[in-house]
Amino acid sequence: MTNDPLLTLFMPIALGIIMLGLGLSLTIADFARVVRYPRPVLIGLVCQIVLLPLACFLITIGFALEAALAVGMMLLAASPGGTTANLYSHLAHGDVALNITLTAVNSVIAILTMPLIVNLSLWYFMSDGQTIPLQFAKVVQVFIIVLGPVAIGMLIRRQLPGVAEKLHKPVKILSALLLAVIIGVAVTKDWQTFVAYAPIVGAAALSFNLLSLAVGYWVPRLLKLPKPQAIAIGMEIGIHNGTLAIALALSPMLLNNKTMAIPAAIYGVLMFFTAAIFGWWVSRGVMKSAAERAPA
Repeated sequence: MTNDPLLTLFMPIALGIIMLGLGLSLTIADFARVVRYPRPVLIGLVCQIVLLPLACFLITIGFALEAALAVGMMLLAASPGGTTANLYSHLAHGDVALNITLTAVNSVIAILTMPLIVNLSLWYFMSDGQTIPLQFAKVVQVFIIVLGPVAIGMLIRRQLPGVAEKLHKPVKILSALLLAVIIGVAVTKDWQTFVAYAPIVGAAALSFNLLSLAVGYWVPRLLKLPKPQAIAIGMEIGIHNGTLAIALALSPMLLNNKTMAIPAAIYGVLMFFTAAIFGWWVSRGVMKSAAERAPA
């Protein structure tokens, strides 16, 4: 597969702008909060890092997806939560501070877990046993692309809070537009495969999305976490960073496989609707509980 200048130049820049937007919303305190409130963060991370890849693997096997699509699903499962989860959590009366902390911590952890999960998936699903060597240069490359802009955004917010405040909204709007473009690129790059497999990949992606929301909400509830924290974890786990998954799949320097980007592209569209319905459903419960506790 030849290197496409659009992918070589546009994808890292687009991903960098999106991750810069994440950095503008983070502070050191978001990471320090893990020490003060370890239990909900630990529960959220276990759901994200352990339960979801296992669930996605079973769904992928159940739908008998083609090898490249199966790896794409696992890449999606390995990706951290998206920044949109914070907005949805806020609208659904979730614990937004927990969302921000989970996004911050999981984005760092994903630098190590994503290559591991993807390599296991490549080894299992690809007939030739293809893997991506975990070369130090590759890890550094992903680290720079993903966390470099986050660090810059955090530095701007710390040193120039006024500038960060002015940049936050424009970068957020630009990030949303770039997300739409990235999904469009992922679809058009392998349009024939998308059309051929859209129904079954869509069904698999929808199943995984609904399961992600359910696991993210009900596991914390069963472990007696307050409902706002369960809502936050549900949103964090249900809204994956599909942009990162697509960028890694399309990057000529990494997976360089258009088909692997299709599950994340489809998921990236579906999750906004399912998360909205989920948020409406759980927020009714929160508001009802609050009303019942209110004095007559």
